[in-house]
Amino acid sequence: MLDNTVLAYGLIVLALIFLAAELVLPTFGVLFVLGLAALVVGIAMTFTMSTSQGMVTLIAVFVIIPILGPILLHYWPKTALGKRFFLSGPQEDDTLANMPTNLELEQLRGRYGKAVSSLRPSGVVEFDGKRVDCMSEGSMIDPGQWVRCIDVKAGKVMVRQVERPPDLGDIDPSDLT
Repeated sequence: MLDNTVLAYGLIVLALIFLAAELVLPTFGVLFVLGLAALVVGIAMTFTMSTSQGMVTLIAVFVIIPILGPILLHYWPKTALGKRFFLSGPQEDDTLANMPTNLELEQLRGRYGKAVSSLRPSGVVEFDGKRVDCMSEGSMIDPGQWVRCIDVKAGKVMVRQVERPPDLGDIDPSDLT
């Protein structure tokens, strides 16, 4: 009788392993069918030993599978086969940063401009005769104040208020970082 119990629970464990392996290995359903068959035979064998043992095993299987299922599905996209099923798109910052308008804004990094409107914290700043929507670091900046572009991220130009800049003709924008 002990040998049948070990065999029955061994089949149930083997069935769970086969069902989990089906997610990782491309067997086209072979392991799924074998796992399902082993699960049914294992549960049926526990019922032949005693009805109460069979019911406890059946309830345990119906509790374990819903717990293990989401755990396996969490790790499945990280496997080789899972990577084929789940596509990963580009990061939002990557796509926005490569847009032509944002590549143009990248050239403003380190440059000086003058606030055309109040920045509370967003407003308009003029850089070399071109008006650009900008955001201050959080402080309010009045119109006519000098600002410097400190960062460009995902199409947003961040500026900081500065004192009157040195002679703008002698400055290379790459030296202002």
